Amino acid sequence: MNSMVLVINCGSSSLKFAVMDMAAQRPVLVGLAEKLGLDDAFITFKQDDERISFPLSHPDHRAAMQAMTDHLRQCGLMESIAAVGHRVVHGGEVFKASALIDDAVLAEIEKCVHLAPLHNPAHLIGIHHALEYFHDLPQVAAFDTAFHQTMPEHAYLYAVPMELYRQHGVRRYGFHGSSYRYALREAARILAKPEAELALVCAHLGNGASVAAIRAGQSVDTSMGLTPLEGLVMGTRSGDVDPGLFNHLADEMGMSALQTTAILNKQSGLLGLSGLSSDCRELEQAAAQGHAGAKRALEKFCYQLAKHLAGQLVAAGAIDALIFTGGIGENSAWVRARTIEWMAPLGFALNPAANQDCTRGASGFIHAEGSLPVLVINANEELMIALDTAQLAGLTQTTTQPVALS
Repeated sequence: MNSMVLVINCGSSSLKFAVMDMAAQRPVLVGLAEKLGLDDAFITFKQDDERISFPLSHPDHRAAMQAMTDHLRQCGLMESIAAVGHRVVHGGEVFKASALIDDAVLAEIEKCVHLAPLHNPAHLIGIHHALEYFHDLPQVAAFDTAFHQTMPEHAYLYAVPMELYRQHGVRRYGFHGSSYRYALREAARILAKPEAELALVCAHLGNGASVAAIRAGQSVDTSMGLTPLEGLVMGTRSGDVDPGLFNHLADEMGMSALQTTAILNKQSGLLGLSGLSSDCRELEQAAAQGHAGAKRALEKFCYQLAKHLAGQLVAAGAIDALIFTGGIGENSAWVRARTIEWMAPLGFALNPAANQDCTRGASGFIHAEGSLPVLVINANEELMIALDTAQLAGLTQTTTQPVALS
């Protein structure tokens, strides 16, 4: 029986994918098409320890999908794929779990475009191409927002007129749900405690970054809101700002709301503060060499992160572990150390040696003796999407419980 699931994450200028072996629960092939829309678009495949890259015949998603399927055939994997799973950033309030894709599901994803105009349109491109190339296979949408649909009203509402929520969906949704679900699953295994009994505070740190509180195995609060712009300082996103900034820049500089939003999404965060880079690794190197902007950006990043983590303790009510995950969370010992320094009054302290050891794929506990537990977990969003896809496609029985529409 075929046991492979193809996981696709389609962005506006990229197509990321992985072929997951569901028996082993690991990827056998991963790939990334980059710079779609530009003349130098290319695609990279990685299998075992071999990596190959080549330019695309046309710089668009269709060419990337064709190159992917051609490579799958060459590798002998095409016939082993039994289902396709798609990452979808925004599912609004309709989707509380992953869903088998049909016309009704596609229509609902379309309705959420206004909530995620940078993400959902790209996901729909990927889904439509996949439905064409893999028309005989079941396909599943896994929503970043679904995990956070358990947040209570006091956590997800903004203090704005209720008509804005009731008529226009203005509320906090949260993102990185697949990452938090995997962190919860791994924490339960490592701590030898059922998910339903766990209280966790998690930080998913990458170019996009957020934190979340998990109580009794469910999300009860998170830092991202209506869009992925709210919350932490990120690579190019500002995180929290005074909403009055929009009028201020309109008055001072004649900026439109769209122009200000573009600045907050693409020119702010680590990049804006440092004037150098959005890449945490580059900033750490520059800061070590005395670059003032890099120091400024990293300090603000860690301070904002510590404040939000402390706030999530209120929502969690208790804590079995503070978890770092995502590319920065897994690999930056410096960011973890500085953030925990800010949180020392709350009872956190790191073991410096253990913290330094947890990089480049290593994970585990990094707290000092007597500290509240701090744990590094390597993110695996693709596996969670694949597990949901396999279950909904009838390939396996898992402990996840995805459903279609609420």
